[in-house]
Amino acid sequence: MAADPAVVDALGADLRAAGYTTDAVADLLGEDVYAAFARGVWWPAARATERARSGERRRLAAVVRLFLLGSDEPVDLIADALPTAGVDALLANGVLESASPATVRAALDVRPHSDGDRDFLVVSDLDAALRAGPVRQDHVLGIGGASVSLARAVIRRPVERALDLGTGCGIQALHLDAHCEQIVATDTNVRALALAAATARLNGMDWDLREGSLFEPVAGERFDLIVSNPPFVVGAGTRDYTYRDSGMVADTLCESLIRQIGDHLKPGGHAQIMANWVVRRDADWRDRVRGWLAGTGLHAWVVQRELADPVSYVSLWTSDAGETPEQTALRGGRWLDWFAAEGIAGIGMGAIALRAPRRGEDGDPEHVLEEITGADEAPTGDEIEAFFARREYLRDTTDEQLLAAKLSTAPVLLEEHSLPGPDGWQVVGAAVRRPGGPGAVLGVDEVSRALLAGCRGEVPLGTLIGLLAGVHDVDADALATAALPVVREAIGRGILYQAH
Repeated sequence: MAADPAVVDALGADLRAAGYTTDAVADLLGEDVYAAFARGVWWPAARATERARSGERRRLAAVVRLFLLGSDEPVDLIADALPTAGVDALLANGVLESASPATVRAALDVRPHSDGDRDFLVVSDLDAALRAGPVRQDHVLGIGGASVSLARAVIRRPVERALDLGTGCGIQALHLDAHCEQIVATDTNVRALALAAATARLNGMDWDLREGSLFEPVAGERFDLIVSNPPFVVGAGTRDYTYRDSGMVADTLCESLIRQIGDHLKPGGHAQIMANWVVRRDADWRDRVRGWLAGTGLHAWVVQRELADPVSYVSLWTSDAGETPEQTALRGGRWLDWFAAEGIAGIGMGAIALRAPRRGEDGDPEHVLEEITGADEAPTGDEIEAFFARREYLRDTTDEQLLAAKLSTAPVLLEEHSLPGPDGWQVVGAAVRRPGGPGAVLGVDEVSRALLAGCRGEVPLGTLIGLLAGVHDVDADALATAALPVVREAIGRGILYQAH
């Protein structure tokens, strides 16, 4: 299981010498083939790497076939591609396994990853598509959709201490290394900690790896930043696979995490959590998650990205275990029966961003819960940090101060909805949208459209409202009273901001 540090170091040296990076793999395969591979269509990649076996990039082609395509490879080709580590040592350390007397195959997934600035190597278990039979009970997931979404959602401000709770293969800790002085990474799965240690060593990093559930390994400690992509899958409390099943009934793992997290954040600290929550018949999902937040003292922005029905949810989580159709049907059927008995109509999937109040910060914590499902509207770290800054500005700014402020409108698009009528197309609704901003849309009427157009950071808001009142022949104070909630909503969504 890649336990020997010398073997890990040698493997890293060989992979770097082979040019094993995301860009190099994409270049080797070609744009169209790489895109097909990303969609799960592998045969064009196998064809492209077969052609490269005897060329200048034969070593890169060999490791791509070995680790990314899961093919059985001749021992002599792998010995040539990984000469420093050596086939025998890699077999002894569980990185490779013998496929036949003359061939070997990967026993672990070792793949390149990039954050846009740096290239990494990530060690995990092979997924079900690259191996026969069900995955191990202590299977360690590689880079998946949830882990990528979380990495994008983390605020990348430099901090002293960070906690990666439920580290798995270590993908979040890899990203944290760029802006965190100390990283503590925990997991209940001993195998995950071993592979995370290999990931850290391959990338020249040093993390404090600890075994344990939830906050047990860090009792009494506080952090500037906490991130977690935990085993949040909603179920009856079984623990069939540790990467998805917490052993806690329904969504109580996520509830426990949220209720405890405030005890481990420093003042002003942030947390970003991936979570699932139960949605029962005739219930509002917001009420359930709002209940988790009650009493935590934390500011929160909760975004539901998807609401899955039980059949879709169970199908999703039984598709990647490598079980036979009969096993899947049996397990899935029991799972659906449990959902029905519990009155669960759906499962919400999304992200929870939290901020601890700073020292001396007054007022009740603010909880914003909303559904944002646009493909290009997933919250990013920059957007989350800006969201909390905007909410703080609104809490600290009185209506009088707002009327005296000079506001500017961010780059937005005006969208109009029209229906055909007797006099041609008639506008029945309009909104402004800040491209790329999660939920950054605001319905507008004629007056608010004019107000947003006039906010150029040149004159105070109160003056603009007075001018608009004169144009529309209405009382200026009455218009201000009506306009301020719209202005505050626009500021909250990053459509308006105070000019400096």
